[in-house]
Amino acid sequence: MFKRLAKQLKTERVEISYFPMSSPMNSLKEQTKSSFLRSLSKHALNLYERKTDINNFTRLALSDPENTSHNLIVDELFGKEGVVDPFAEDALFSLSENERFMKDLGLKD
Repeated sequence: MFKRLAKQLKTERVEISYFPMSSPMNSLKEQTKSSFLRSLSKHALNLYERKTDINNFTRLALSDPENTSHNLIVDELFGKEGVVDPFAEDALFSLSENERFMKDLGLKD
């Protein structure tokens, strides 16, 4: 269905590109149809993106649990000079002493 809708919208876009100005002869039915197809295509695209995101997340979540290459990448990143581990205890304590951060959270006046 998505491919058919995309094909129909592509043909409409090609027709519009030849005649970039609106025609006063367009009927209300045609305008309604085009606005409906635009809203439907946006909705279909959002559903397609959501489905793709869910499929990608599922593939990642169900991937090989023995593969720990991501841990090596993170260790290499935090091993570089000047990179601060946001989950280190020192970083958390420094955040608790940061007055601006506490005000942003609404914990201090």
